[in-house]
This record gives sequence, C-alpha cells and structure tokens, in this order.
Amino acid sequence: MNDSDERTGAPAKPRRKDARRNQQNLLDAAAAVFAASGVEAPVRDIAAQAGVGTGTIYRHFPTRSDLVIAVYRHQVDACAEAGPALLETGPTPYAALQRWVDLFVDFLVTKHGLAAAMQGDSAGFETLHAYFLDRLLPVCGRLLDAAVASGEIRPGLDAYQLMRGIGNLCIGADSDARYDARRLVGLLVAGLRRTE
Repeated sequence: MNDSDERTGAPAKPRRKDARRNQQNLLDAAAAVFAASGVEAPVRDIAAQAGVGTGTIYRHFPTRSDLVIAVYRHQVDACAEAGPALLETGPTPYAALQRWVDLFVDFLVTKHGLAAAMQGDSAGFETLHAYFLDRLLPVCGRLLDAAVASGEIRPGLDAYQLMRGIGNLCIGADSDARYDARRLVGLLVAGLRRTE
C-alpha cells in the first residue's frame, strides 16, 4: 500500500505477486463481509472469510478505518478497471455501459456504513470522494461517449450527471427491502436509448 519505506523514506520494495494476491483476497473477503454485515462486522469474520488469522489483517490494516478505506479504494479500482474491459469484450458499447452501471450500483449499495466509519475524519472522507470521482468519472464518460458514437444512446448527458442520478436512486436501497434501486436504475439507463 505504501510507495516508500516509512522508516527510511526509500522507495518501498515491490511486493511479491503472491503477497499482492493475498491482500486482494483479503480485501475481497472484507468487502463481502461488509456487504453482508456492515463495516462493524467482527474482524474474526473477515479473517474466516479470507482464510487467514486476525493477526494478518491487523498487520496489513492496523485500524478498522484503514481496512474500510482500503476496501473502498479496492472496489473503486475494480469498478474503474471494469469499464475498458467491458468496452473491449461487450457486444456493443451500450451493453458495456449497462453492465458497468450494474457494477456501479453494486458498489454504491454495498458501501453502506462508510460514512459512519469515517465520522470525525472529514478530510479523509473528502480525499476518498475525490479519489472516487477521479477514477470513475473518466470511465463513465468513455462508456457514454462510445455509446453515443455508436448511435445507441442520445447525446447530451455527461458522466457526472449520470453517476449522480444513479447515486441518488441508490440512497436507502440497503435499508428498505421493498425498494429496488437496480430496477429504477435500469429504467434510467433504458431511457438513454435512441428510439428513432
């Protein structure tokens, strides 16, 4: 996670491939536990899901806040990296946009509790929000531009507007079983299609 050795200031040694993979597995496990039980879930549950001891988690993430932030960044990165891959492999740019929006909704709905975990650290929260925008706005913009260029959707909607609209539709989805944010977001994205 660090770019330099904290003691010497020298560049950090690159982590071995298996160490990076183990940390990714740990973050995936933490994300799954947070999605099911919230960010206050016991560390032992995360350790069990990851197949490691609790000491391993604390060695990588000394505080719960460190772990929550790492999971959040990991999920933002996964969502950002998915966009170009979906454009390359999807049948059409619009299909890629739809699939990416599904991933974005999953991210938004499962990040409940982040604000509570970051309470009292407004600077940290602002930094994460800026990271979120810096990583995801360009990806969403590229998907929108590709779908417009292919003639599948109407022009005139920018990435921030779409992401903000989706975010607003996802508010409360984790606390109301009768509310289906995914369905409403699907209707929003369907409304982008050209009908001519």
